[in-house]
Amino acid sequence: MNTEIEKLGWYENNPQKTVELIEQCNLPKEASLFIPGAGATTLVDELVNRDFSNIIANDISEAALIKLKERVGKTNAVTYIIDDLTKPRKLPQIDKIDLWIDRAVLHFFLTEEEQNAYFVLVKKLVKMKGYIILAEFNLEGAKKCSGLDVVNYNEAMLQQKLGEEFNLINSFNYTYVNPSGGERPYVYTLFQRK
Repeated sequence: MNTEIEKLGWYENNPQKTVELIEQCNLPKEASLFIPGAGATTLVDELVNRDFSNIIANDISEAALIKLKERVGKTNAVTYIIDDLTKPRKLPQIDKIDLWIDRAVLHFFLTEEEQNAYFVLVKKLVKMKGYIILAEFNLEGAKKCSGLDVVNYNEAMLQQKLGEEFNLINSFNYTYVNPSGGERPYVYTLFQRK
């Protein structure tokens, strides 16, 4: 593993809490799972190991996706898409998805314009009865991550952003301890589209 990646404030070696919420969705193995801002996430490896066959990993950084692809290895289960979530060109063209999985991406979008663009894309891509996991720094969380400003959330704020067409299924606070020993309080949420 690249130790530079492991030093990132959001890097998580074991995505256990996210996996718990994915399991709660009870999705078939061929369900389409979208991971925005995938970067170096180990979640892709975990989902491949669990025999999910339709995983879409997105990042704005081609270099990040190349590293991810090298680590995950040759598989037809993962599609890699380089695109900007706030000014998407390719993503609006993909098929609708069963589950959108965001851990530590949304909270980096500081302006209302960026946030609105993100949620327009969510509403375009998530199927009716589909799910979205949002895991972001909570209100007690750090105001910066790896030197970058963040917006902190609670479940009510995320519900407001998603609107009435999404129901909150589960929510909990979880303090993640990153590789450098820093505590990162998150709010984990699972919503289902009506």
